[in-house]
This record gives sequence, C-alpha cells and structure tokens, in this order.
Amino acid sequence: MTILTWLTGPNGQLISSACVIIILILMLFMSTRLYASYRNKRIYRLLTLTIPLFMVQNTILAMLAYPGQALPPGLHVISMMLQIVSFIIINFVFMKLYTHRGAQIKVMPFVLLICVTFFIAAFQFMLLDPAGDTTLIPGGQYRFLGLDFYSLIVTFLILLGSKGAEINGKFSASLITYFVLDLSRIADGYVFHGSVDWLVLLGYFLPIVYFMQLFLLLFEWVIERLMMTYQSSITDGLTGLYNRRHFTSKAEQLLRRQKGLAVIFCDIDNFKKLNDTQGHHKADGVLKQVAEIMKEESAGIGAAGRYGGEELLACVSTDRVKPERVAESIRSRVEKETIVTVSVGVSTSKDSHEIVQLIKQADEAMYHSKTTGKNKVSLFSSLPASKKKALST
Repeated sequence: MTILTWLTGPNGQLISSACVIIILILMLFMSTRLYASYRNKRIYRLLTLTIPLFMVQNTILAMLAYPGQALPPGLHVISMMLQIVSFIIINFVFMKLYTHRGAQIKVMPFVLLICVTFFIAAFQFMLLDPAGDTTLIPGGQYRFLGLDFYSLIVTFLILLGSKGAEINGKFSASLITYFVLDLSRIADGYVFHGSVDWLVLLGYFLPIVYFMQLFLLLFEWVIERLMMTYQSSITDGLTGLYNRRHFTSKAEQLLRRQKGLAVIFCDIDNFKKLNDTQGHHKADGVLKQVAEIMKEESAGIGAAGRYGGEELLACVSTDRVKPERVAESIRSRVEKETIVTVSVGVSTSKDSHEIVQLIKQADEAMYHSKTTGKNKVSLFSSLPASKKKALST
C-alpha cells in the first residue's frame, strides 16, 4: 500500500478530523477566555457554543470513515447538518467581530439560512432507505444532493456578504478556502466518484487549512484585545500620552540607562478660562495639540506623559540634548501652532536622582514661570535659593 492510497482511505479522514479537533480545542480555549474577560458576552458565548458543534461533527466524520461499523446513514445527514449550521453561526460571529461598529450585521438572513438547513435535512431524512446502499464514493460516504449543493450556496452567499461588510481580508480568504472545499467535495462525489486521488485529499485536508485560518483570525483578535487593554492601562485616554504611573516608570528606566536625565513640566496658561469661554470640546482639542507637540519633541530621546488636568510632562536624556533647548522648542511651538501658551519648568538629575523629586522640582520651576509672566521656561537650578530650600523642606 502506497502512502497516497493510505491517505485517500479512511485514515486520511481520521487524520483530518483529529487535526481539526485539536485546532478547535485551542479556539475553544481562546473563546472561553474572551467570554470571561470582555463585555461583549453574547457574541463570545455564541462562539463558545458553536465550536463544540464542529467538534461533534468532525468526531462523526471520523466514525463514518470506517464502513465496517455499520452505522446508520442518518448520522451522515446529522454530520452534514451540523457542518452547515456551525459554518453559518461561526461566520456570523466573525463578521460581527471584524465589522466596524457603524455597520450592522443583520441576524435574520443567518437565521433563515439555518432554518432552510433544518428543512433540507429533514427532507433528506425522509428519503433515507436504511436497507439500501446509497453510497456514491468509496469508504461508505453517503452523498446528499440537497445538503451538498445547499452548503455550496450558503458559502457563496456568505462570501458575497463579507465583500459588502468591508471586513478583514483574511476572513474572505478563509471563505474562499471553504468554497473550494465544497467544490472539491461535490466534484469528487458526483463527477469522479472518489476516483481522483487529489480531489479526495483536498476534501480531507482543506478543512485543516480552513480551521487554521479561523484559528489565526481568532488569535489575531485576542492579541489585538490584549494590546488595547495594555495600551489603555498605560496611556491617558484623551491625549494618548503615558499616564502618570507609567511615565514615572519610563523615567526611572531611562534614568538607570542614561548618565543624565531631565524632566520638563508644562502647564497650559489660562486653561480654565479657555474651558469656560469656548467649552470643553475646544479645550480638549487644544490639550491634544499640546500633547502631540510634547510627544514629537521627546520622540527618540525620552517619553511624554500627562500629569493631570492641563499639566504635561516629558523626560529626556541629557546625554544627547540640552533639556532647556527642548523645553524652549516646546514652548515656542505651542505659541506658534496653537491658540494657547505654556509655562515650562525644567529639572535635571544634577538636582536629584529620584524621579518623584525631579518631577516636584520641575513643577516648582514651572510655577515660577507661571508667577513671573507665563509663556516662559525656568530651570530649577536657576531658581532663588529660598524656593529651592522651601521645596526640600
């Protein structure tokens, strides 16, 4: 017996079903974690309930691959019905996941497709002859004209629907794989009757490709959710800058790696007046502009963060730049590019080797700028000795 003959027999189906079930177990684990961790419970619950249907269907396929067991032909109908219903539901789930929130995926077309599946399956049950031999291909595999061609139609309709939904191209690629699978099964069962080895192999191994594509899509979705969760935990939602806690952590890392560090503390001048006269929306827009300038000026040499309210921070390495020049560049750009000005304070690791203390010193230098005319840069090292002493006590 050659390896090709061995693979095109019942063993090929057994390998295919085993591989698919392993992939489905991994997908089930991810779906249960999604269900437990995120708010969109309904869609993740549906995904979690659908995956076991595919597992049952592939278990039945593995059992039916060995004709010597004399299993009832009704199991073939059940297997085909589970395959189509599960396929419809899981594609509804992925279309919901990968379609942007503004687009509406209607439930009713999918419900109708499932109802038609049950109707055709019931009709096929009535036509079954338990005593007859209705197999069309070797290995005891029954073929059911209605369900086979309906599966092809369902795949085609969902593929058309995915084009209009503007979703992930990888999802469309998985549907094309499944469409080719349906075509190969129909050609194998109704035209070549199992006589073309490569068609038989396609029928066995394209399901592995299809479910691997679904697994990668789900894995990508999980990674994106994890990245979003992590990003939201370290950044400020309005400005996109690091929040105070993560900024302090980044500054401490930079201080350990570099010989010198400076903290630049900025406060938007007359921000409350801007809020009161032009509204929160305008004020938030200005805050975002200033934050973007801070981010651009510190890129490659440090990091930027939001301390609170209209107070923004940057930490930069003094090994590569003069911090007062960076601070002046920030002040100048804010004045030219926005409708506000900023008061800026700068402290360096020459003043302290603790980040929390450096931030306090930069804050004090900023306050000096604020109380002596605004729209200026002050260095903590240049402050009067009385102010430095007051901060240390």
